[in-house]
Amino acid sequence: MKIFICIFFFLQLGVLSAQNELSEDNAKIILGEFFKGLENGDTLAMSRVISPNLQMQTVYLSKDGENKVSFSRGSDFVTMIANRPVDQVWKEEIESYSVFSDGNLATVWTPYKFYLNGKFSHCGANSFTLVYTDNGWQIFNIIDSRRIGSCGE
Repeated sequence: MKIFICIFFFLQLGVLSAQNELSEDNAKIILGEFFKGLENGDTLAMSRVISPNLQMQTVYLSKDGENKVSFSRGSDFVTMIANRPVDQVWKEEIESYSVFSDGNLATVWTPYKFYLNGKFSHCGANSFTLVYTDNGWQIFNIIDSRRIGSCGE
C-alpha cells in the first residue's frame, strides 16, 4: 500500500509540473501578441505578455567590425514603441520557432527578418526567455542578433 501511495504522489507531481510546460502553440500565441503589439504600436497588448522587469540585449557587428552588445530596459523599449511616429511601420517576420521548456522556465528561438515601412532592414535571431508567473507565461528577457547585408535578401 505504501508503494502505491508513493507512486501516486510521484505521478501527481509529474502532472503538476507538466501543466506549466510551454508548448510551441502557446509560444506562438504569446509571441504573436508581442509582435502584433510591436507592429501596431499597441503597448497595452505587449504589456500583457511581458514582465514588468523585462531586460533586453542586442548583439551586433559594428561598422568597425567590432562585436558589440547593447543593453536596455524593457520599460525604455515600451516607451520607444509608444512614442514611435504613427507613419512608421515595423514588421518582424518570424521564420520558425524552437521551444525549450522546463517547468516554469522556457526559451524560444526565432530567426527573423525585419522590415521598416515595407523595406527590408535587417535579419537575425531572437532568443526569448519566458517565465511562468501567477499571471501566466511572460517574456522576461529578449536578446537578439542583428545582421545587415548577410541575410540572403
